[in-house]
Amino acid sequence: MSDDANLRRYEMARNNAIWFLRMEALIVAALTLYLLVAALFAKVTNQAALIGEILFGIVGSLGLLACSVGFQRRKSFGRAPAVLANLIALGVAYFMITGGLISLGIPLAILAIITFLAALFGYHEPAN
Repeated sequence: MSDDANLRRYEMARNNAIWFLRMEALIVAALTLYLLVAALFAKVTNQAALIGEILFGIVGSLGLLACSVGFQRRKSFGRAPAVLANLIALGVAYFMITGGLISLGIPLAILAIITFLAALFGYHEPAN
């Protein structure tokens, strides 16, 4: 393959990684906001667990956003966390599917696979 074709393929994967990571960050932020609002209208039985989930959602959303910024700036710091986060999401999707939440698990698995591949191939070492 020519260098031009490789560069186009890399740029497409990089742009996809940026877009999908930002979409994932938005989804996690929306779920975290849902937890916050739902806690106002429901009786919370374990406040520490809810606070932990909310903090995890905030940190996760900001982490995914930071990964997308790394890809946007063509820096390597976003690649490894993006790949790891989506491998974790694949595990979560597996347990959702085996637990009967197929309508949530399959879309999560698809999004995680697409983002994983985009993050995996969306960075290359700059030429010296």
